[in-house]
Amino acid sequence: MRGRLPGKESHLFDSARSDPVTGPGRTLRLRGREWPPGAFAIMAVINRTPDSFFDQGATYEFGAALAAADRAVADGADILDIGGVKAGPGEEVGVAEEIRRVAGLVAALRARYPDVVISVDTWRAPVAGAAARAGADLVNDAWGGADPALAKVAASHGLGLVCSHAGGLLPRTRPHRPAYADVVGEVREYVTALAGRALAAGVRPDGIIIDPAHDFGKNTWHSLELTRRTADLAATGWPVLVAASNKDFVGETLGLPVTERAEGSLAVLAVCAWQGARLFRVHDARAARDALATVTRLREARQAEEWPPPG
Repeated sequence: MRGRLPGKESHLFDSARSDPVTGPGRTLRLRGREWPPGAFAIMAVINRTPDSFFDQGATYEFGAALAAADRAVADGADILDIGGVKAGPGEEVGVAEEIRRVAGLVAALRARYPDVVISVDTWRAPVAGAAARAGADLVNDAWGGADPALAKVAASHGLGLVCSHAGGLLPRTRPHRPAYADVVGEVREYVTALAGRALAAGVRPDGIIIDPAHDFGKNTWHSLELTRRTADLAATGWPVLVAASNKDFVGETLGLPVTERAEGSLAVLAVCAWQGARLFRVHDARAARDALATVTRLREARQAEEWPPPG
């Protein structure tokens, strides 16, 4: 593993660094909407899986998934993230079955919500293509570019693309004793390289997002360190997605089961938002919206104290 990137030792509220809340950055554009640096977007999880780690299949049926999407939009979600395959190990789901689960729902949601951004959570190029034809705007690839054709599909349909770090794991596998000399430095190097490859494949620059992928190819300490040093990722200028809702590192940190991780998840969200993360994949859009509104008010209060600037 490579060593620490020079000059990137960050601290959560280090005022000597560039502003960790707004920072340098690119404006994200999806479906005619814009999120400049400092603006937040809520990505609501809608899983059409019978074995999801969190809801255990509660939104697997088509009607239940539609109802969950309705609630998420009413609660302030900007993006609906549709998944058809459980992230962890489990029953094999082929391409055709994944398309069956997600494409029809994407089409129904596009008709229902013409202005809401729709994302598809997949690592497979054929699934992304089917979702694009159904009306999706974004491909959320949590597996670090496992399918090299995915970026080309995103480019050909004008979709945005999430570039994540999964520690080199194959999709739906778990790590065995992952080790990094500097987890943040290595994640940063990997996701920015993946973003560069997406650009080379033709993905538009204002649709590229990076994701450290908490828990994917990482242990609890790694995911906590990525949380503590989110500013290092935001400093790349790429919009940062944080997908930490109810994950195992939150549960292990607090010693709590998946049903009792809401407060810990919101704490991670707030810490990452303060440091410049911009998108948040969550199970509870309303709670996330309230937490981010608080971060925004804290930022405004700090900026008011610092105006006019010294000198």
